[in-house]
Amino acid sequence: MVWIALSVMAAAFQTLRFMLQKTLSMGTLSAGGATLARFLYTAPFACLLALAYMNWSGQSLPDIGAAFWPYALSGGLAQILATWCVVAIFASRNFAVGITFKKTEVMLTALVGFVVLGDTVTLGGLAAIALGLVGVLVLSDIPEGAGGLLKRAMNRSAGLGLLSGVLFAVSAVTYRGATLEVGSSDALMRALVTIPCVTVSQTLALGLWIRVKEPGQITAVLGAWRTAVWMGLTGLGGSLGWFTAFTLMNAAYVFAVGQVEVIFSIVASVLFFGEKITRREGVGMFFIILSVVGLVALY
Repeated sequence: MVWIALSVMAAAFQTLRFMLQKTLSMGTLSAGGATLARFLYTAPFACLLALAYMNWSGQSLPDIGAAFWPYALSGGLAQILATWCVVAIFASRNFAVGITFKKTEVMLTALVGFVVLGDTVTLGGLAAIALGLVGVLVLSDIPEGAGGLLKRAMNRSAGLGLLSGVLFAVSAVTYRGATLEVGSSDALMRALVTIPCVTVSQTLALGLWIRVKEPGQITAVLGAWRTAVWMGLTGLGGSLGWFTAFTLMNAAYVFAVGQVEVIFSIVASVLFFGEKITRREGVGMFFIILSVVGLVALY
C-alpha cells in the first residue's frame, strides 16, 4: 500500500534528520537552536517544491477549509515542543533509545485521533500498537538499571519521552486534520500546501522566541548552514512522507508503521555514533519491530 511505503520513507528521512540534529546539539547549538535549524532550513525547500509541483501539474492553489489554520498552527506548535524534547533526550540516553522513547506517540495518536477527528482503530490494529507500547515500557529503565518501578517511570528520559509522545500525537492528528481541509483530491497536493504553511509559521514563531530567550543562537544556526541545510532537506523528505500518508490513512496507523525508525536508529547508533545496545534495549526494540510487522500484515 502507498501509505505504508510513505511511512517507511518518512521514518528513514526522520532518522537521518535526528542524526544531524544530535550532531548539532552536541556543542554547536542549544536544543532550541537545533530545533529552529530543522524548521528554518526546511521552509524554503518546502515552498519551492510546492510551487514547482503546481507548475508541473498545472494545478492552481486549492481552496482551504475554515479549520485549516487552527489545525496547522496547533500542530506546528506541538511539533516544535516535541522536537525540543527529543533533542533534550539525547543528552540522557543514546541515539537509538532516545528515538524509541518518542514512540509513545503511536498509542497516544490513536487516542487523540479518536477524540479530535473520530478516527477509529480496529481490535487487531490496537493489539499491534499495544505490542509497540510494551517495547517502549521495557525501554523505560534508567541507564544503570537500578531502582524500582517508580524510579524507572520518573526518570528524566522517560518524562521527556512521554511528553514528546503526547506532543507528536497532537501534531500528527492536527496535521491530518489540516490536510483534509485542503480542497484537492490529489494527496500530494494536500501535503505540499500544508507543509510550507506549517514550516514557515514554525520558523517565525520559534525564531522570535529564541531571539528573545537565547541571544546569539540565531547567528549560530545561520553559521551552521553546512550541516543544517542537509537537516532541512531530510526534514522535508520526512514531512512529505508523513503528511501525504496522513491524507490517506489514520494517523495512528501511519505512526505505527513509522516505528521502523527504531531499526534505522539502531544502525545509526552503532555505525555512526559507536554506541552499544543493551540486552534490555534489544528486547524492547524487538517488541516494537513485532508491532510494525503485525500492522503491515493486517493492512
